Amino acid sequence: MTGNWMEDPAVAHIDRNKLDFLQALFYESRSLTKEQMLPFFLAAAKRSRDSHISFSREEIETITSAIRRYSSPEEAEKIDRFMKLRQTQPPKSPPIR
Repeated sequence: MTGNWMEDPAVAHIDRNKLDFLQALFYESRSLTKEQMLPFFLAAAKRSRDSHISFSREEIETITSAIRRYSSPEEAEKIDRFMKLRQTQPPKSPPIR
């Protein structure tokens, strides 16, 4: 990835802790195989819940666009794969009481 997507003006309004969390995920996932991606992202989702980090749909779209601007074609492909995985996950169920 060239440049620093976290300094892109489009993401300036997003909490820096959220951006740092995503940056760490990006670097941790760089060398993963396809088979390792799903378990990694499931663990990342748990880590975000444990850290009380969540993203609105608008934040996700803004961040994804910013990252893509600074990504190589290979990195952009990884982003696309992740977004497809994200779209295939079922919606969260309401808590059982």
